[in-house]
Parts: sequence; structure tokens; C-alpha cells
Amino acid sequence: MSYTNVLVEKRDKIGFITLNRPQAMNTFNVPFALELNDALREMDRDPEVRVVVIEANGKHFSTGISLDEFKEKTAKEYCEFIHLMDEHNHTIARMKKPVIASVKGYALANGAGLSFACDLTIAAEDAKFGTTAINVGLICLGPAAPLARHVGLKKTLEMVLFGEIIPAAEALRLGLVNKVVPPDQLEDATFEWAKKLAAKSPLALQAGKSGIYAMQNVPYAQALNMLSDKFAALCSTEDAEEGVRAFLEKRTPEWQER
Repeated sequence: MSYTNVLVEKRDKIGFITLNRPQAMNTFNVPFALELNDALREMDRDPEVRVVVIEANGKHFSTGISLDEFKEKTAKEYCEFIHLMDEHNHTIARMKKPVIASVKGYALANGAGLSFACDLTIAAEDAKFGTTAINVGLICLGPAAPLARHVGLKKTLEMVLFGEIIPAAEALRLGLVNKVVPPDQLEDATFEWAKKLAAKSPLALQAGKSGIYAMQNVPYAQALNMLSDKFAALCSTEDAEEGVRAFLEKRTPEWQER
């Protein structure tokens, strides 16, 4: 598939999706959102890819939905448009493979939501995050869904209703970011994490991601049973047998390609 608003590349079993509207601070519009979701789904289907990285061209990760899009739409058209703008939240959660956001500059509004929706986030020390739509008479409800899972109800309300921008260090403290690094180390640090994940069993990664997402909406005892079932199913796979055998034989495991 051919892309313009995002760029795709595969390297060392890692799929790279680069947001490619730097002249517009990587803001979302219809073609951008369509290509982002298509690229994510394509990477998830590709047996040569085990981990996906979302990064950005230009100075900023993404500053949200282009304000030019908020005009001359009917209520029905706005409904369809906003669902498309939020679709990446569904796509990433459904993907079998882990997705890492590599954030520099501003990640605001829907751009912040994209970062929050990724499974892991590494940020440059000078990166900034904010659910800022309230400041132009809108509201960051799509980004609020992954945000609330990270920081809880009260902090989500504070961030969405005030729309203030926070530095990477505060995002790290809140659990919105996994790791903060100097700006000149962001690319290498992201690649290092992606390589570590790509060396793991693809089946184990899939079981871990799907199980942890699925347990979010079920009672504790039910979640435990569901996760036990997933672990038991993994134990009988070739990858599990190979992993244990390789550990005992003190060698690197050879995972099945999927």
C-alpha cells in the first residue's frame, strides 16, 4: 500500500510508522487518520513485524486534529469524522503486537491521545503533553478514554477540563510515559526498546497484551481466571516449549514466525 501522510519502514523485525505532516505539526485530517489506521493494521498482519514504533517527522509528535476540519459539516458528518479521528484508539488496542510511541515536541489533544493509546511511550525530556481542545471551545473526549486508564477519574477531569500542558517529567510521574531521555537519545532509546521486545516470543507478547487489555473491564476473580486460561493456552505452544528448552540449554531461542 502507498502512503503519503505517514511513512512505513521495516527493520530488524520492527515496523516503523512515521507521522509525515510536519508542515502542519502532524495534525490529524481525514487522509492522515485513514493512512495511520491502515498502516497499523498492515503492520499487525505482517509476519515479519513483531513490534511497531510510531514516531514523527518534524519538531512535534502531533498537535491534534487540524482546526481547518471544524467547519461546514452536518451533525452526521461530524459524527463520522470524529469516530475516524478516534479510530486509532480501537486499532492499537486490538492489535496483537506491542506499539511504542516515540514522542518529541508537542503531543497535544488527539496527538496526546495517540501517545496515551500506545502500549508504551518513550519521550524526549523537552516533550510536552496536553489535552488542550478545551482552549478552543472543544473537548478531548477521545483522548480521555486511554488517559483515564492511566491516571484515574479525577486527574483525567483536571487535564481535560483545564487543558493545561505538562512536561515530560510530569507525564512520567503520572504514568503516561514509561521513560524520558535526552532529545538526542530518543531515536536510539526507542529502537533499543523495540529490539528487546522483538527478541521475545511473538505468541507470549500477544497473550500478554491481549490479556492485560481484556482484564480492564471485568471483575477481579474473573480477570484472574481469564488470564490463567490464556497462560495455560500459551504453555502448550511450540514457542513456550522452545523458550523453556533454550533456557535450560543456555542458548538463544528460535521463535516461530507468524
